[in-house]
Amino acid sequence: MGRTVLPFSKVLEEEFQEWRKFRRGLRKEDQLFLDRLFERARLHVQAGVYASRPWPFETILISILLEHEKALVELKEKLRTLEKESESKESNLRSTIPEP
Repeated sequence: MGRTVLPFSKVLEEEFQEWRKFRRGLRKEDQLFLDRLFERARLHVQAGVYASRPWPFETILISILLEHEKALVELKEKLRTLEKESESKESNLRSTIPEP
């Protein structure tokens, strides 16, 4: 008879519960950020099931890091776009100002 493996969503919830005391020790705004980190991990439950790692917290951390990396890349792209727009506007402004 094989061993019963808990669904990863249940493992994730149990891990979140294990961090309850830590969460209570945080400031209110930091509690919200911790909650958001675990929400990010929930976006990758299927990958966690597939990975079936011996230490589920590794999978949770990688899921959180993955979401942070995606957000970082998105912000960098937005920043590049804004910088290009700014350079373009400056260039256009310089070309419309007559030289003394």
